[in-house]
Amino acid sequence: MRKAIIITGICVIILMVAWLQFYHNSAPGDPRGTAYAGSAACVKCHSGIYNSYVHTAHYMASAPGNGNTVHGNFAKGFNVFDINKTQKAVMEKLDSGLFQTYYQNGKVKERHRFDIVFGAVKGETYLYWQGNKLFQLPLSYFSAQHQWSTSPGLGSNFMDYPQARSIGIRCMECHTSYINYLPGKAQELSGTEEFDKTSLIYSIDCERCHGPGAQHADFQSSNPQVKTARFITGYKSLTRSQKLDMCAVCHSGKPEVMLRSSFEFVPGDTFAKFKLPDFVKKIDTTQLDVHGNQVQLLQSSKCYINSSMDCSTCHNVHQNSRGESALYTQKCLSCHNSPNHTYCKMAGQLSAVVLKRNCISCHMPALTTKAISVQVAGKMAPVNFFVHTHRIAIYPQQAKTIMAHVN
Repeated sequence: MRKAIIITGICVIILMVAWLQFYHNSAPGDPRGTAYAGSAACVKCHSGIYNSYVHTAHYMASAPGNGNTVHGNFAKGFNVFDINKTQKAVMEKLDSGLFQTYYQNGKVKERHRFDIVFGAVKGETYLYWQGNKLFQLPLSYFSAQHQWSTSPGLGSNFMDYPQARSIGIRCMECHTSYINYLPGKAQELSGTEEFDKTSLIYSIDCERCHGPGAQHADFQSSNPQVKTARFITGYKSLTRSQKLDMCAVCHSGKPEVMLRSSFEFVPGDTFAKFKLPDFVKKIDTTQLDVHGNQVQLLQSSKCYINSSMDCSTCHNVHQNSRGESALYTQKCLSCHNSPNHTYCKMAGQLSAVVLKRNCISCHMPALTTKAISVQVAGKMAPVNFFVHTHRIAIYPQQAKTIMAHVN
């Protein structure tokens, strides 16, 4: 009897080892290729950084749609967007998920699932799958108003539009880490791009900014005594122009025509090689949008021109520093506190507390973005989004407003 139990136990162990080996060999790899390890491999050694990073806007650039990621109110009385007397859109929680349902004269006209969430700071917009194609849901969530709103670019009469807004590769390149584009004649004719939904990697992950990490993860795991990072790109190792190019991939306004997908961009590349050349030599800052052209706006600033600063001078992308004006003030004062740098000319008229709070609001004020304008339920007038400009400069009207407020 004992011998039988031992044999049975050995057989179970053999089957478990065989199953684990099969599972390991058959588990899908990173859709970007074998050079990529995926964020799970990074967490093993960098859990502190990763746990901080998950609270940032970069991490929340995209996510699967569910009750944890869709923050709009689904409660009765707060989940309805009245379009007109006969049409309305209702946000509904059904057994199979979250949906936007469009009613006409009390009957369901269309119903689409919240499949993907884009954004989480200023607001959220949502996508739904239709086969291999992605479309934007007509209603988004406006965080500042705590209300459902029309998606950017749509008016309150969105039910009259003959076709939903299709989502192309340009959108995915800045809101996700990867998705496989499916070229084909059918979509060339329709103008609607198709994707392999199984290849989607949500968020802006570690390897999007540090490059392929499989070799790094394998080496460091096998050589724990080596404390210097190998086979991975550290931001500090890049030149100033390379650092700016990394951020410019998504923060310089996307051209309509790209020579190569920016999913192929790795740290150290030159972004100019990915797009058609820009023949405009002088930057017209009046035409740059505060939402999408942060790099060009920064480059037009005297602070940038007269120093060696780059994006990381003020931003730690691993931390959520939204709204921490005192922290950013300290970034300003790290340069503007010596005889070689001009200190605030208003210092004699403002208290130290006011100065500490207002460097950014005065010299990088929140301005209206032309790229985003929405309508909220019950209001016909469009509501604008405000984004801090990255053109560091003197804004006289802003200074007057602050002076009037404190005095």
